[in-house]
Amino acid sequence: MLQSSENSFLKSNTPASNPNSFNPIKTVTAPVDQATIGRTLVIKGEITGSEALYIDGRVEGKITMPESRVTIGRNGKVDASITAKEVVVMGKVTGNLEVADRVDIRSEGSVTGDVSTSRISVEDGAVLKGGIQVRSNDLKQAKTPELPKSLSATASA
Repeated sequence: MLQSSENSFLKSNTPASNPNSFNPIKTVTAPVDQATIGRTLVIKGEITGSEALYIDGRVEGKITMPESRVTIGRNGKVDASITAKEVVVMGKVTGNLEVADRVDIRSEGSVTGDVSTSRISVEDGAVLKGGIQVRSNDLKQAKTPELPKSLSATASA
């Protein structure tokens, strides 16, 4: 009898369950939209959109995602010109890259074609065959002359 009351005492002191276990976790920001082209998919044609794109299959044609990131996965093979905000290459790309912000070619990645971007990163072991044009960011140039004017206006007030 003593053991049974002791066991019930232990059971009553241990929490039965987490009170939040049935409530979903609420996030402050919206989840990032990303489309995925899987390993077995082959797409021939033109891809356009405004969400992030992850390619682990094969794409032939043209990819236009001017406001988004395009990631070519390790299994991805792209024979297309790519226009995007960011491009990350872990697979193989044959075609020109026109990138507004940044190109990142990882160690297992390969790019054959001309690259035009504001920033570029090529890891050891990556392959890059083609021309590279690194241009200055137009937004930074536009804001630089305005900064001294706003400071002088604040100082005179």
